[in-house]
Amino acid sequence: MQKKIQSALISVFYKDGLEPIARQLQQLGITIYSTGGTQKFLEDLGIPCVAVESLTSYPSILGGRVKTLHPAVFGGILGRRYEAQDLEEMKQYQIPEIDLVIVDLYPFEETLRNTSEEKLIIEKIDIGGPSMIRAAAKNFRDIVVIAAKDDYASLVDLLQSQKGETSLEQRKAYAAKAFEVVMHYDIAISNYFNPGQQQVLRYGENPHQSAVFHGDLSELFTQLNGKELSYNNLVDVDAAIQLIHEFKNDPEKVFAIIKHTNVCGIAARSSVKESWDAALAGDPESAFGGVLVCNGAIDKATADAINEIFFEVLIAPAFDTDALEVLKSKKNRILLQQKENAASLKAPSKSLLNGVLEQGIDEGNFSKWEEVGGRQTTDTEKADLSFANLVCKHLKSNAIALVKNKQLVGKGCGQTSRVDSLRQSIEKARQFHFDLHSAVLASDAFFPFNDCVQMAHAAGIEAFIQPGGSVRDKDSIEYCVSNHLAMVMTGMRHFKH
Repeated sequence: MQKKIQSALISVFYKDGLEPIARQLQQLGITIYSTGGTQKFLEDLGIPCVAVESLTSYPSILGGRVKTLHPAVFGGILGRRYEAQDLEEMKQYQIPEIDLVIVDLYPFEETLRNTSEEKLIIEKIDIGGPSMIRAAAKNFRDIVVIAAKDDYASLVDLLQSQKGETSLEQRKAYAAKAFEVVMHYDIAISNYFNPGQQQVLRYGENPHQSAVFHGDLSELFTQLNGKELSYNNLVDVDAAIQLIHEFKNDPEKVFAIIKHTNVCGIAARSSVKESWDAALAGDPESAFGGVLVCNGAIDKATADAINEIFFEVLIAPAFDTDALEVLKSKKNRILLQQKENAASLKAPSKSLLNGVLEQGIDEGNFSKWEEVGGRQTTDTEKADLSFANLVCKHLKSNAIALVKNKQLVGKGCGQTSRVDSLRQSIEKARQFHFDLHSAVLASDAFFPFNDCVQMAHAAGIEAFIQPGGSVRDKDSIEYCVSNHLAMVMTGMRHFKH
């Protein structure tokens, strides 16, 4: 069902990006209604508009708190063009039809990040804006609603290509986005009034699932930029913190990239920038949309490099001022400054069946270092094996980690067969052109047969670390002895499900 836009109501806090829309509306001869600062902005551009006050017969009152909350405005938005009674009442009370509503909301979250003064925060709780957005979205059969600057460009394209007409499908899609904007806004306000109790999330692991976080994230992080953490963000942030905890006292700078709770890139180097470059090189494909974590301060050189890719969250103990300027260029990008006590891990628990399962923390790297292969490990191999074992600990079982010069060059995880995980890790390394000669292999659990050792050796790997404990450990050991390969048994399994 095509509908032609003949009138628009525009009331926005930030005016950037608005001019192309207003110019297009003017070109199409669409009547524009506006308020306060938006009206002045449009008139300064030479674009005529009608003051909302001329509809309501009331000026903006109560310090701007009441501008659009009036039947003349909401009747024009909520009036159903397919209901004769609505049309009759709109005519009786001289309520004009409004076909397009463009509103952005007072910057509540931004204000919250920049001040703790309650009066300023409260005044940035928008009332009329969410009401107009909800009203327009509810009436999507007749109304186009734009509630986010991200949709400005698509609206301009639509106005140009369709000469001001819209389809029902397009209007409904904009309405869906609008309700999400309002939901996010209300959640942020609710969280402000309920600190440290519970945080209602936008949704759970999937959009059709509801979710709540019980806890106070401000005890662990200072959020410097970005939107509210989602359910999946929180899960990955937890995985990132657990991983970087392993390297809290490491003299080198360690950078890691997390995707769906698995580490897909990690490296240790003498500088943060070098560790980032090496971590990303390990799997630049999987890094897209990941959660990044580092045990050192983010400097500008690193920020410039990170800024080249899309990521969800960056966690670090500190950020240089000029680095923050670069990273804040994307408003939704989440930047978390980790507090000292964020390194204190909590014993994990999981609700299942009709109860809760709890266990102790998987602390440590190995309980013993037993060299059982055909030769002793070199110093370089020792360092790489220890690093690889910690990385493997944070991959979903069955897990294999391939490491070379303290860089993850291949990994296999979440497979039902250890052989499949190994195949996956070798293929990953080859995909990004890594030479596996002199690389080492870590396995989160024992090798039940010697097939993994044989396959890895054929790929160039000459040093292994695994917990041992199989009734057939001797098969893998004998293969290593026969082929002059190094193997370390740790006595500590690191299953992760």
